[in-house]
Amino acid sequence: MSRPIKAKERETIIQSLKSGVVPRAGLQHIQVGRSEELKSFIKDIDTISEGGTSFRFVIGEYGSGKTFFLSLVRSIALEKGLVTMHADLSPTKRLHGSDGQPRMLLAEMINNLSTRTKPDGNALQNILERFISNAKEEASSTGKNAYDIIAENLNELSDYTGGYSFITVIKKYLEGYESGNQDLMNSSLKWLKAGYTTKTDTLKELGLREFISDASFYNTLKLYSVLVRKAGYKGLLICMDEMVNLYKIPNSVSRKANYEEILSMLNNTLQGTFPNIGFVLGGTPGFLTDNIRGLYSYEALRSRLSENSFSKQLGVTDYNSVVLRLASLTKEELYLLLINLRHVFANGKEENYLLPDEALLAFLHHCANKIGESYFRTPRTTIKSFLDLLSVLEQYPNYKWNDIIASVEIQQDIEPSQVESILETKSTTVTSDDEESFTSFKL
Repeated sequence: MSRPIKAKERETIIQSLKSGVVPRAGLQHIQVGRSEELKSFIKDIDTISEGGTSFRFVIGEYGSGKTFFLSLVRSIALEKGLVTMHADLSPTKRLHGSDGQPRMLLAEMINNLSTRTKPDGNALQNILERFISNAKEEASSTGKNAYDIIAENLNELSDYTGGYSFITVIKKYLEGYESGNQDLMNSSLKWLKAGYTTKTDTLKELGLREFISDASFYNTLKLYSVLVRKAGYKGLLICMDEMVNLYKIPNSVSRKANYEEILSMLNNTLQGTFPNIGFVLGGTPGFLTDNIRGLYSYEALRSRLSENSFSKQLGVTDYNSVVLRLASLTKEELYLLLINLRHVFANGKEENYLLPDEALLAFLHHCANKIGESYFRTPRTTIKSFLDLLSVLEQYPNYKWNDIIASVEIQQDIEPSQVESILETKSTTVTSDDEESFTSFKL
């Protein structure tokens, strides 16, 4: 732990954790545990890079660290040369619907399109320009026409539903790029980002009658997987979190339609129909196993997602299963996390540590006495309180840690579903991914 931590990284980590969200940078400074889980996902990423496919569910209780884990997987994928896209589902963003929910979900995912050089999203334009640049380099070395090479590279897209319009818009972007027509480039990007909602607008600005609609959700993801590969990237990893919002849909017909979308993506991926693509979906146990509202309510998914009977009997984890269940944070891992947080708070300099090791243990004992065993299963408030303690000690060095730890207020983290009665079915207990973000930090 001797490497100093940049001030900007320090502030990002601390402020994010105190706000209950996953830091956008510096994950490597706070991650602990999860080594076997990550090894499994690294293998998936390598498979995607080599032309294969992958489909995973990451299932964990509220507060078990799904969002953090998904962020970590995305960062690894970027480092290995993949493009990632991600989004959280919500009542207004679903896989299937007729009121703009799928288009809005897709628009957010495309907006979050990321590469290694643009890890924070908005990478579409960079991907397109890399695609054009690669074609020009090939043209220069072979003596061919760059436009012909681009047309050849785009030809594969024509085999997919919606491919013709997708190709046309990319050519429009190229036309604007070559002529310096910024309006045409912007209109093309708007179309590719699912920004149009009427034929009138697309016809007026691009001469096209088609646009990316609710019905285009999955087909558009396929087209993007081809585009990033043709641009020279190793593949596309698609992450969707807060899948519990499908579980919350009160209408059974609508809920089933969304589950059918998942089934279609799962079947195509596991069959290897589309190369260089992977999916990671995050949800709670209820979203998966509830027989009335969860994925298990749909028999076709239930049969495909059932646990490995051998690993279940032996009491071990099958890390290669389609469904990966995240274990809760252990007491030992929480202790290591506090060590990491102390290090981050001190800018990576041991001489700046505000608490000795024995203080960390005292703090954990205090948490256990205040809220019981749940302090390490859903430790959001525990971590916030620890950072608050460090903040006070930083500002008021005259105070002694052993005099004030006992006065630190720790409240048990309450799941949103415990205060919201959103389901009419009495036989199910609702859980929620809302605000689930950072709690396990395990590598």
